[in-house]
Amino acid sequence: MFNLFNKNTPEKPQDVKAIREALIVFIKQELQKMEGGEGKHIKGFQLYLACRPEERYMYESAVFMEEEDRFKNEVQRIADDFAIDLPEHWSLELLFAEELPANAIKVPQLDAGLTIKTPEHVPVQKSDKAYIRVLNGEAEQALYELKAGPGRVNIGRERQAQDGEGFMRENDIAFPSDSTNACNKYISRQHAHIEWNNETDSFLLFADDGGVPPRNKVKIRSLGEHNPVKLTFTELGHHLQEGDQIILGESAVLEFSFRKEEK
Repeated sequence: MFNLFNKNTPEKPQDVKAIREALIVFIKQELQKMEGGEGKHIKGFQLYLACRPEERYMYESAVFMEEEDRFKNEVQRIADDFAIDLPEHWSLELLFAEELPANAIKVPQLDAGLTIKTPEHVPVQKSDKAYIRVLNGEAEQALYELKAGPGRVNIGRERQAQDGEGFMRENDIAFPSDSTNACNKYISRQHAHIEWNNETDSFLLFADDGGVPPRNKVKIRSLGEHNPVKLTFTELGHHLQEGDQIILGESAVLEFSFRKEEK
């Protein structure tokens, strides 16, 4: 069985059923980032298929190309399962292309990519420098600077932490255990980390082993939104935007911003 979560799986899906399963699992993962009503601003999706000509018949069958709206209905069922609240007239375009657009989210192990259409008036701010401000809880610093580049910025309890396999990890944004602030005790030693993504020119937040259920939590609430996004897989990153509030555990709160000064 094709396992999208197995990073050691080099082989591409070789039949219609496996291709369809890979596409559905990938779309499910992307939709889960909008769990809890976060999909209401989505206008639609474009699924690009850049397969070789001799493979086109398999991809066409995988997305039910000859059956109008059947694949879209599959996506709608996933959205309903996670209460994503897509608008009534959202669209799904299935497009064959010679190559994937630069802004498409690549489907692992497949010649396919997904773009998400949002209203044109929604601003997307990008910068290779950003800041994390501690709003609730007690970290070693009140403000941290993020810069584009390789590596990751680890977030967790204590500066030095040991994982389940005995290896040591250093937390760049560290919440001391001996703090009297009650928020700190709900932060895991390996709670989350932030990485720079060269393809999207953005900072991504990932939950680590201690920050996904059944352990502690990682949630993100964006400006103007009521329902938070919950990170439930360590493999899925959340694109951080201006003003995003990151909730760690029960009540520790970080704010992501491209501005160093408080607003």
